[in-house]
Amino acid sequence: MAFIDEVTIHAKAGKGGDGVVRWLHMKGLEKGGPAGGDGGRGGDVVVEGVRDLGALATYQFSKKFNAENGFPGENNNKHGADGKSVTLKVPVGTLVKNGTTKEVFEVLEEGQRIVVFKGGNGGLGNPYFKGATNQNPEQSTPGKIGGSGEIHFTLKIIADVGLVGFPNAGKSSLLNSLTRARSKVGAYPFTTLDPHLGDLYGYLIADIPGLISGASSGRGLGSKFLRHIERTVLIAHLVSAEQEDLAKSYGEIRTELESFGKDLAGKREIVVLSKVDLLTPEELAEKMALLKEVSGKPVYALSIIDEDLLKAFSDNLVQELRATKEPTITEAS
Repeated sequence: MAFIDEVTIHAKAGKGGDGVVRWLHMKGLEKGGPAGGDGGRGGDVVVEGVRDLGALATYQFSKKFNAENGFPGENNNKHGADGKSVTLKVPVGTLVKNGTTKEVFEVLEEGQRIVVFKGGNGGLGNPYFKGATNQNPEQSTPGKIGGSGEIHFTLKIIADVGLVGFPNAGKSSLLNSLTRARSKVGAYPFTTLDPHLGDLYGYLIADIPGLISGASSGRGLGSKFLRHIERTVLIAHLVSAEQEDLAKSYGEIRTELESFGKDLAGKREIVVLSKVDLLTPEELAEKMALLKEVSGKPVYALSIIDEDLLKAFSDNLVQELRATKEPTITEAS
């Protein structure tokens, strides 16, 4: 099933149950006093955060969701049962926009629950209308209509590290080597069409699909995937040693980050010169020096077939993260 990170559905909260006109049944009395129960409350439309990046795929084809209506009041002043709420499960990191009120909520924790549309209140039974001049009221009120409308879900992956770079810079290979992720790897552009996540000692790494010039304005895979690095702590910017002009390759991706905005350009960044097994020692030293000069950031040499370089990079990456935050994933979770 395709990765879905943006979808719009329609949801409807339940209508409140009607209040009723009922009477106490007492021997010798036609009406022994008002005894109609109030109606039950309609069910809510609730969004709940789950740790499943594929959760939005549930709504790719099923677009309408209704909570249960409240039940009418009953005899002997019995309150009608409340309607059951409908719970819509979304990945942690999802923005939820109420299409009716235009409110936007963020689901940032597993188990977090947000009421998007409230169910209608139940109607009043006839005891409510009893008074000194109205001993046998015939009035009751209907239940209220619940909220309804469109809900727009937009996922922004919550990860500690975002791997960015041109297609074929080695991001998927690096993610697979550092973690247990199984990103697709191939020698052609846009092998990765969906973001992938991996776990490195509790820190989440996101492999962001390859960017190209103009991505921030919709070219290639477009800005759709740039939003997935908005919440990362650290950007690991991969530049392949195969690139003829390293400065240009680095600069073009930086331009896309700056053009997209959302403070991406200001995030902490490390630069990774990948596929260095293709270089001679002299070429490696020259290209490392060039990237340091151009970026002004820490630069690491990397080859996934060189275990020493891979381990050194892994250790440095974890050290960078530990200086900033605790792991996202713990043994307890």
